[in-house]
Amino acid sequence: MDIYSGLNKYFGYSEFKAGQEELINGILERKDVLGIMPTGGGKSLCYQLPSVFLKGITLVISPLISLMKDQVDGLEEMGIPAAYINSSLEYNEINKIMLDIKNERYKLVYIAPERLNTVLFRNFIKDIEVSLVAVDEAHCISQWGHDFRPSYVEIPKFINDINPRPSVAAFTATATEEIVKEIKELLELRNPVQCMTGFDRPNLFYEVVKTGNKFNYLLNYLSKNYTEESGIIYCATRKTVESLVDKLNEKGFSTVGYHGGMNSNIRQTNQEDFIFDRKRIIIATNAFGMGIDKPDVRFVIHYNMPKNMEAYYQEAGRAGRDGQRSHCILMYSASDIVKQKYIIENETMSETRQEILYKNLQYLVDYCNTNYCLRNYILNYFGEKSINNRCENCGNCLDDSEMVDITVEGQKVLSCMYRLNEGFGITTVIQVLKGSKNKKVLGSGLDKVSTYGIMKDYSNSGLKEIIMSMISKGYIRITADKYPVLKLTNKSGEILKGKTRLYHKRHLIERRDTSKKEEVSIGRDIYDYDKELFNKLKELRASISKDKEIPPFMVFHDATIKGMAAYYPQNKEEMLSINGVGNKKYENYGKLFINLINSYANEKDIDVKDARNENIKETQLSNKTEDFNEDRYDLTYQSYLKGMSLEEIANNRNFSQPTIINHLKKCEERGYDLDWSRFIEDEGKEKKILDIIDRIGLEKLKPIKDKLPENITYNDIRLVIYKNKLQ
Repeated sequence: MDIYSGLNKYFGYSEFKAGQEELINGILERKDVLGIMPTGGGKSLCYQLPSVFLKGITLVISPLISLMKDQVDGLEEMGIPAAYINSSLEYNEINKIMLDIKNERYKLVYIAPERLNTVLFRNFIKDIEVSLVAVDEAHCISQWGHDFRPSYVEIPKFINDINPRPSVAAFTATATEEIVKEIKELLELRNPVQCMTGFDRPNLFYEVVKTGNKFNYLLNYLSKNYTEESGIIYCATRKTVESLVDKLNEKGFSTVGYHGGMNSNIRQTNQEDFIFDRKRIIIATNAFGMGIDKPDVRFVIHYNMPKNMEAYYQEAGRAGRDGQRSHCILMYSASDIVKQKYIIENETMSETRQEILYKNLQYLVDYCNTNYCLRNYILNYFGEKSINNRCENCGNCLDDSEMVDITVEGQKVLSCMYRLNEGFGITTVIQVLKGSKNKKVLGSGLDKVSTYGIMKDYSNSGLKEIIMSMISKGYIRITADKYPVLKLTNKSGEILKGKTRLYHKRHLIERRDTSKKEEVSIGRDIYDYDKELFNKLKELRASISKDKEIPPFMVFHDATIKGMAAYYPQNKEEMLSINGVGNKKYENYGKLFINLINSYANEKDIDVKDARNENIKETQLSNKTEDFNEDRYDLTYQSYLKGMSLEEIANNRNFSQPTIINHLKKCEERGYDLDWSRFIEDEGKEKKILDIIDRIGLEKLKPIKDKLPENITYNDIRLVIYKNKLQ
């Protein structure tokens, strides 16, 4: 069996993702490897598939218990024997697993890094043939990264104590050039095969939201987007998590919370409710997420700013691991910056470490305030050069607002700060610029300064946007004190003297308040499939998931079920052609899903071949650019307007007549004028059909058809139903 056969047999795929084949071949040639691949890029497959071919075991060092269990459950579902050893197991359970390892029962064993140093495990591993040590989340070994774990520092010593030394495979999704260098040095990788596939996640739509009322924006978004699909909302503090959970549950949303201060049992229950789709949304601190292999998260919202770009990229990257279109929103406010700076100021660390954290935080602040492509901003941070200036798939690229010169506005802000002796924060500066009658302003005599009221026509949100833009560009500095204050910088003079021009998007700083303009289109779904069948297949998956006590995505990913709902597989061969359906999965579930698909197609009188062709055409259409103005329904309607018969339209459009009827029904739903009686030539047939419908109803078409003469077709029945507005 070669690696392609193994890929298809166990994982149900016919092709490798970028970089996977190179890394797998390196491992099979007993070389060290280093894979820097984005979340969803298929890192785990790079060591899971080789384990099938290698003698002995593959030892996977993983930082999180939840990841281990999910990975092991998933491998067992695919027919690859695996186990894990961590603190969640009882002593007798660990002993049994270790005995099974000796008896060569497993191909992969997951273990927490803290357990590597135990005398028991070190002595045990000496007698075991270890072919590969895979280090997941390898960036945790670098103390300059965002997620340093001291236990990772001991991994090289453990590896070197194994005789003979196994191959080492290191993987991470978040690493700058400096961290990549440190991973290789600290793990003592020997001339590794290195593969960096890039940090771009094309299916993710990035957006920065600036709003005066975060909660109202959140309510609006959740009410109108992905209303039946999973999402994560990240908050900076435990208090905010608990408050949001209470508020959203009161509004009828299905949410649970997760943070480090919770009882561990409650935390585990909440996590499982989210993974098993019992709860739709999880609201969490950064304690949640690493190793949570839930592929169908459709949105990740940061209610507060994270600490740096690495943390944001990793957390936002938990959306869309299945490759489906997903939304990543960062809700930005000045107070979030102050909180993060306060944390940095009050942590015990070296000056060098503190300097790096400030620099990384500032990059994220700049990201929030840039007018340029957000995707490119992320890629540039990780040292990856962008090909185009615009990705056309982020909030900035799709915002074609006019850029305006705000140099004069910037000069007024800086002048006001100077007149106030650089002693106040954003709120007070804005109040003075607007000429506020606030008691504090009047009581402090701030209404006497020359800049009082010089920007009274601007909204609070517009002024805040101008100030935050100037902070991001280095013309204003904000202190990290308990009560943050605005300060001038060495660059302030460039604006005050007019040496540098300042530009920003008009709609963000225009004089009227735009905080209510908070609806965003995130583009079209690139898949076309039978939505009703998809929901029925999801119900079957949920039933299996409940019976087997495994997350739904371990049965089949959403993308796999969408493939079934587009292709209508009728037998084993066709089912195995669907991405994500391997031999073991087919043995376990294939016939159940085929039976449901066949039953559905019979009930709906679907011509499977015709439906497949239509879905393929629609997928091709969806992947074209937006200047393609005529869709399939419009083209069918144009044929109708030419006076063609049903048969002529079908021949002209190369579709079956049932499909053409469906197209015309869609046109009618869009409000197009349509006369169904044109296609009903025999009034006697219409009367017979209506009589039967009166007697037995029209819940299903087949019972109606069975009670009618053979010369009356399903097409006749549908035409009569649509003409008489019965559906």
